[in-house]
Amino acid sequence: MAAGDTAGAQPAKTQLRVGRLVKAHGLKGAFKLELYTDDPDGRFVPGSTFTLQVPESSPWHGRELTVREFRWMNSHPVVFFEGVDDRTVAEELVKAILWIDQDLETAPVEDDAWYDHQLVGLDVVRDGAIIGRVVRVDHFPAQDLLIIRPSGEDREVLVPFVSAIVPEVDIAGGRVVVTPPTGLFEDLAPEADEAESAPDPSALDADDPDVVDPDESTDARKD
Repeated sequence: MAAGDTAGAQPAKTQLRVGRLVKAHGLKGAFKLELYTDDPDGRFVPGSTFTLQVPESSPWHGRELTVREFRWMNSHPVVFFEGVDDRTVAEELVKAILWIDQDLETAPVEDDAWYDHQLVGLDVVRDGAIIGRVVRVDHFPAQDLLIIRPSGEDREVLVPFVSAIVPEVDIAGGRVVVTPPTGLFEDLAPEADEAESAPDPSALDADDPDVVDPDESTDARKD
């Protein structure tokens, strides 16, 4: 059934990661932000609401934050949220990652930017051969990771989602190309044993009857 044939159909949505609360700023509950968006002034307008990625043990797990004020201070983005009015409360939220709902139809298109749902399920290609599939994407402050399940194996490989290791993402072709360092997908083979060298004469057992001192060999055979 075509989308237009369903009255009141809701547009498909996804979530975008737009920022991380780096540290508490001042005494009134403000935060310094690490931005994951090209349009911070548009994303952090007063009234914008974000879902939180925090540990399950956090009292903020499952809750949302609404922007009260956003400003730039000495070229650093700073944000205030409703209900976070002092530094003590702000400290509880440091390192939280902020997510926002986004309609897929109106999502901005950015170079080298993909949604998690676009990446999950893609074949992973190395040297022209399919070696696995992307099963999820994990987001961390330092970098994102593609979690890949190698073909025919019941394990997961964590691949840094950086251009040096993932040089190509082909959504239309259903694949990502990887050029991982040796050992990322397979166990390193043990180093080949060095060629056997001649025994060290000093290590020979002088009491061994089979060992003959070359300097005495001629005399030893004399009657």
